[in-house]
Amino acid sequence: MIKISEMNLKGVMFDVDGTLLDTMTAWHDDGARYLARFGIEAEPGLGDILFAETALSGAQYLIDHYGLSLSREEVAAGVTREMEDFYREEAMPKPGAVALLEALADRNIPMTVVTSTDGRCIDDAFRRLGLHRFFQGIYSAGDMKTTKSEPVIYRTAAGRMGTAAEETYLFDDGLYALKAAKSFGYGTVGVYDSVSEADQPEIRRTADYYVNGLEELVLA
Repeated sequence: MIKISEMNLKGVMFDVDGTLLDTMTAWHDDGARYLARFGIEAEPGLGDILFAETALSGAQYLIDHYGLSLSREEVAAGVTREMEDFYREEAMPKPGAVALLEALADRNIPMTVVTSTDGRCIDDAFRRLGLHRFFQGIYSAGDMKTTKSEPVIYRTAAGRMGTAAEETYLFDDGLYALKAAKSFGYGTVGVYDSVSEADQPEIRRTADYYVNGLEELVLA
């Protein structure tokens, strides 16, 4: 267990996918879900192949390997719709997420979201799950034309909360984001997610704190 009261924490920036919401497996299986609409069974490891591609290059891979008679743009849009539907209808919080948000809110600790996912997807999921009430702002790197490897999204989120970098913590399952936030002076909490299993040793070394699940964080 990690006691938040022992951290110099005045504000929290939450990642969404793999941190607050259990969505990383869905991202990994997105191509297979799309192919299933055509009655096509995906090859083993398709998720790993597509994960390294852009939307359009991944779409071209599906066209070339599965004989889809659609344009790259049409396939990419179809794959995107699969995820939009998932957020709107299926995405659920990870264990301990809602309880942690409620505990932080009860103690008037401001919270924001910093995500690489399209803000509309996050908005759809949060509206269905009733999570908007916890956050002072939701910041999508894509919508802001930046990435989570750059400082602007973190500075914007911390600025909205009125907290200094050293008292603002990023909770994230992604190694690259944890490394970036730490290099910009923010505190970091690494959160385990099975999809990033291979990164766990380095996440443990990088983050100021590490949890196997959000339920390991207590405010006492």
